Amino acid sequence: MIKRIQFVVFFTGLFMNLNSFAQLTTAPELAKRMHVGVNLGNTFEAICDEGAWGGGKTSQKLIDSIKAAGFNTIRIPTAWFCHSDTISSTIDPQWMARVKEVVDYCVKDDLYVILNMHWDQGWLENRINAKNQLEVNKRQKIYWTQIANYFKKYDEHLLFAGANEPNAKEAKQVEILLSYYQTFIDAVRATGGNNASRTLIVQGPETDIEKTLKLMNSLPKDKIKDRLMVEVHFYSPFQFCLMSKEADWGKPFYYWGKDNHSKTDLEHNSTWGEEEFIDTLFSNLKKKYVDKGVPVIIGEFAAYRRKIDDPVNQELNYKSVEHFNKYVVKSCLSNGIIPYYWDTPNNLFNRNTAEVLDKGVIKAMLEGAKEAKNDISY
Repeated sequence: MIKRIQFVVFFTGLFMNLNSFAQLTTAPELAKRMHVGVNLGNTFEAICDEGAWGGGKTSQKLIDSIKAAGFNTIRIPTAWFCHSDTISSTIDPQWMARVKEVVDYCVKDDLYVILNMHWDQGWLENRINAKNQLEVNKRQKIYWTQIANYFKKYDEHLLFAGANEPNAKEAKQVEILLSYYQTFIDAVRATGGNNASRTLIVQGPETDIEKTLKLMNSLPKDKIKDRLMVEVHFYSPFQFCLMSKEADWGKPFYYWGKDNHSKTDLEHNSTWGEEEFIDTLFSNLKKKYVDKGVPVIIGEFAAYRRKIDDPVNQELNYKSVEHFNKYVVKSCLSNGIIPYYWDTPNNLFNRNTAEVLDKGVIKAMLEGAKEAKNDISY
């Protein structure tokens, strides 16, 4: 009788152990559940403190506000080199615990979370060359082994991303970059548990869409099928999204979209990169990756409001900005791509009070999601 009880206890324990880490959802299925995302930008990737770039101390209240606004996924750009022993690459336990605290805020709100390896003084992103390849791969393995072990028990709501905007411009560099991703994937998978089937994200060269379409013609090997995503970023046209002042080669664009050009400030109208351009790029991403079972995320995109003296043109600029952000979201989701708006401190949200500061841009993005031709329910 005692032996029988021992056997039952052993068998039950074995059964529970085998099922405590169930196989997680595939990347394509996960992508269907994710829609509009936002970045916790200029915060955990700041040098070398969470509040160094004005992000303050992220609270549950802020994450609640992001959730209530309508987002269901969040990207947390994160520095690790800055918070580790640069000899042994041992991550500061207090930093790891703080990152976990914010991930927990997100998971509590049923948000999907992307935790990445951000720029972080360029230890990886600016060293995509044969000279540094061995050292970078060594550090990449040590970091991701620690991170993956620390978050092993988290379910499919947590995704890992191997880099941010890797500075690779040509095919030879992309080969080296793929070795960094192979190290990332192998390190995460080796920790077992939920990491054996967790969705992992790799970034195209410079996260530039056109370079990625041209140069990233293969992906790293994975031990499990359908658990990889590809990431690119989108700030085009640069003159509209990011250009802040005139240059000898051109002027900023204040007005974007076929119906939003100024009749009086002609020199600041967009001359390229409007709706058709976006649709073509995103359609090409769909054909190359999404249609082949590899979901794509736009890990960063945004256009921001400008200060213009003329009230009519000021209103036209606001309309252009909202239209751009709406159109990017709509075109992304229509092509099975997940968009993440690049939010910085006190842009969409007051990082201290969690107050929504730009209801217009948020509303525009959510309207774009509703209009997207997909089967996701918002």
